[in-house]
Amino acid sequence: MLKLTVEEIISKIKNEETFEAVSNDYSFTIKINEYVHYACAAVHNGHQFRKELWNNCLHTAYERWFEEDPETKEMVKSHPIVIAGMDSRFEYDLNRDPESAIYTDAWGKQLWKNPLPANQKEKSLQKHTNFYKVVHTLITKLEEKFGVCIVYDMHSYNWKRWTREVPTWNLGTHNINNNRFGNVVESWREILAKTPFPNGIKATSKINDTFQGNGYFLKYITQNFKNTLVLATEIAKIYCDELAQIMYPEVVRSVEQYLKTELKKHAEEFYKAHRLYE
Repeated sequence: MLKLTVEEIISKIKNEETFEAVSNDYSFTIKINEYVHYACAAVHNGHQFRKELWNNCLHTAYERWFEEDPETKEMVKSHPIVIAGMDSRFEYDLNRDPESAIYTDAWGKQLWKNPLPANQKEKSLQKHTNFYKVVHTLITKLEEKFGVCIVYDMHSYNWKRWTREVPTWNLGTHNINNNRFGNVVESWREILAKTPFPNGIKATSKINDTFQGNGYFLKYITQNFKNTLVLATEIAKIYCDELAQIMYPEVVRSVEQYLKTELKKHAEEFYKAHRLYE
């Protein structure tokens, strides 16, 4: 893995170079083993939290972890193109627009003892800006090369906070072109519903049940690229004990192994059905 500036990463993408890198500020990673018509993203995978923020933060490390999406990068690591955040959403949220990316409160609790100084906000927002510069360059390249593109936007959610039965997988589709891509969404839902979890975990999948796909990552790509579909894919945190902060690596591994083949098949079917002919 290389350590590269954002400018170097962008240059490599424009030149269609394959590489694996961490940004020079350690805010995100990107891997491109091959230029293909699909990409995977895990924007909330990170847990890093800049040290100068520690004493000012009212949330514990566990409270931050609870709201992050640990292991979502691990679930799609085998695919050719993967981009993932390394920083906690509590520093800046890659799935919110720049104006709301830095929280003042989080899930009903004030986040900072004292308001953040402007220079600390600017440092975090620059990372947000850099990430989207790379995303924009990547999707531009994939649309230029293949005509159409599909992005698997991986997230997780805390199912134990719900007071009703919720699905193992949820797809959020309110901000995509469902007339054009409805069949793709449904086929993805059907694939996820067959996930072979261990430990007797039942696989279920629904559309817009717990979340509707209102994240900035999806909206940014959808609004800027007319031929790219983003599938906001949320897995319930059945792969850990979210209250005791214990990971279940065998469950994570089962998801990774299943998606290794099934996600790729789904992306191939998408391309066959939606590629643009000259």
